[in-house]
Amino acid sequence: MAAREGVGPAPCPAGAPGWGAMAEIGANVARVRARIAEAVQRCGRRPEGVQLIAVTKTVGVDRIREAVACGLRVLGENRVQEARAKVPEVGGGVSWHLIGGLQRNKVKDALRLFQAIHSVDSLELAEEISRRGAQRGGDPVGVLIEVNISGESQKHGIAPGEAEGLVSRVMRLPGLRLRGMMGMAPLVETAEAARPFFRQLRELRDRIREALPDCGLDELSMGMTNDFEVAIEEGATMIRVGRALFA
Repeated sequence: MAAREGVGPAPCPAGAPGWGAMAEIGANVARVRARIAEAVQRCGRRPEGVQLIAVTKTVGVDRIREAVACGLRVLGENRVQEARAKVPEVGGGVSWHLIGGLQRNKVKDALRLFQAIHSVDSLELAEEISRRGAQRGGDPVGVLIEVNISGESQKHGIAPGEAEGLVSRVMRLPGLRLRGMMGMAPLVETAEAARPFFRQLRELRDRIREALPDCGLDELSMGMTNDFEVAIEEGATMIRVGRALFA
């Protein structure tokens, strides 16, 4: 996975073509990074311990390029189909993460496009990633186990009670590297109301790491535009932010 971003000012070059749009995105990036800095200060963490993933769902290639010019280097897409068009157009120097659901018949394309997959929620999917990853060789893709912490039937993710069993199997598969866990809080009225769900995921991760010391669950991918400060306070190492950057 890519090195972590800092939270300093975004380097948007004044006078460059499209500078007005870049200045707008640059201001958004600066505001998000300031919110990250305040959140880590409140809980005694370091800014470099939180990776900002810019969610590019429905965002056009030009605006993504502007965001990259403003210093964003980790991009998150929800669908393999959208990434097929965007990844080659955006160009190099960035890391792409798949943050939406993945069907087994799209694993081959996903491994070609993404450096990390946050949405592994079954052994069958993990085994397909492993098989395809071993075939292609090179660096193994980083994977996160998606846990349905909200308990909502429409959400993807394995049930919390089944997570340890899945982790114990996935951590032994070749062709991938188990890096952490991902979860999504339900839609709630305030960010504070999401805290118990983020805490649940952190505590689950900690219990599994205690039971399986070699599992490699270093990452916690949780928190979006409305609630990422609370997620950081509860231990998020990756936050997935779209609207606050591109709206």
